[in-house]
Amino acid sequence: MILESLIPALLPVATDGIRGLFNKFTGGAGAKPANTGEVIALMEAETTRLEALAEIDSAASNVHAWVNDVRALQRPVAAGLIVVGYITSFVFVSDADIVNDLGSYAQMVTFYLFGDRTYMYMKKS
Repeated sequence: MILESLIPALLPVATDGIRGLFNKFTGGAGAKPANTGEVIALMEAETTRLEALAEIDSAASNVHAWVNDVRALQRPVAAGLIVVGYITSFVFVSDADIVNDLGSYAQMVTFYLFGDRTYMYMKKS
């Protein structure tokens, strides 16, 4: 079960590593911009993407502050409940299929919350 969830999680990192090896041995630059115009275009695209994400995540101005606080806490609280439910299933549930299903749900939640960010930091280093 662990291997089934680790392979999809580490597949992007492995493909980047293989691509890096090919670039090292062939002398290729990979997907790097060729001139300053392309660099500027990539930076503008990244800025636009980050602005869109910030706009989606920003708090609405026409609601009470407690509503924004509850909205901001929904994802971490739900993730915590799922992970705690999975951990407590070891104690109270004897059916291995149920424990495996809860483990899959817990993995989905944690990779959804932390996988993209972790991959981004691994790619930068």
